[in-house]
Amino acid sequence: MQLGLQVPDFTWPGGPSTLGADLAAVARTADDAGFEFISVMDHFFQIPVAGPAEHEMLEAYTTLGYLAACTSRAKLITLVTGAIYRHPGVLGKIVTTLDVLSGGRAWLGIGAAWNEEESKGLGIPFPPVAERFERLEETLQICLQMWSGDESPYRGTHYDLERPLNSPQALSRPHPPIMIGGGGERKTLRFVARYAQACNLFPGPDLARKLDVLRAHCDAEGRVYDDIRKSCYFIFDVGSRGEKVNEIIDNLGQLAELGFDTAIGAVANVWELTPLEVIGSQVIPAVAGL
Repeated sequence: MQLGLQVPDFTWPGGPSTLGADLAAVARTADDAGFEFISVMDHFFQIPVAGPAEHEMLEAYTTLGYLAACTSRAKLITLVTGAIYRHPGVLGKIVTTLDVLSGGRAWLGIGAAWNEEESKGLGIPFPPVAERFERLEETLQICLQMWSGDESPYRGTHYDLERPLNSPQALSRPHPPIMIGGGGERKTLRFVARYAQACNLFPGPDLARKLDVLRAHCDAEGRVYDDIRKSCYFIFDVGSRGEKVNEIIDNLGQLAELGFDTAIGAVANVWELTPLEVIGSQVIPAVAGL
C-alpha cells in the first residue's frame, strides 16, 4: 500500500506570513519520508468539515506548482479538481504545465464539484448536478484528446474547441494519470471505468460494495479492474509521540484487505513535521507489502 499526504487546511500557527516557508518544509519532509502523493483540495473557501469558510485557503494549482519546485519525487494532485471551475482546455494546459515543470509527476484528480457556496461567492456558474456530470465527462474527453495530440475540433454539448493544441505535451506517458473522486455508483464509478486510472472513495460501511460496483462497470467497459488504482481517504493521526502508529497500521491493513492499494489524507498537526517523519519511518515501511 502506498500513502499520500493531503493538505486540506492552511490556517497554521505562523499565519500567512510564514505559510510559504512552512508549506515548503511540509512538502520536503513528506517527499523525503516516502509519501507517494502530495495533494491539496480544489476549493477557494474552506469547507465546513474542516473549518469556517473564512479560514485560509490557497488556490490549488498555484500551490501545486510551488510544491513541484519544493519536491523531487512525490506525485502532485488535487483531491479533487472541480470540473466546472476551469475551462477544460485551460485545465488540460494547467495539468500539462505542472507535469512538464515537475518532471512528469502530475496527476489529474477530478470530480463534478459540489460546493455551491464558494461558486456563488466568486461568481462561478454552478449548474444542476446532471449538467455538472455532463461537463465532467466532456472535460475528461477534452483532456484526453489534448494529451493524445489530436488537434481536430471538439464538439460537445457544453464545450466547443476549434483547435485543442497542447504544446509542449506532457512528459507522463501516455498522459498524466486521471483519478476521479467520488463514490456515485451510476455515473462517477462508470466514468472511472471508462476514463480513469484511479478512483478515490471516502471511508464508510459501503466501501466493499462500491468496489463491487466499480468491478461491474469495468466489465461493462472492457477495462481490467486490477489496472485501476483504488484510493481511500484517510486521516493520519499518529499521536503526539507516535503512540497511535499500530492503530494506523491496522486500519490501513483493513483497507488493503478490502482491495485498496492507496490511502491519501490529512496528517494531524502536519506543520510540526514530526508526524510526517514518524509515518515515514514507521508506517510507510510497515504497509509497503500490504
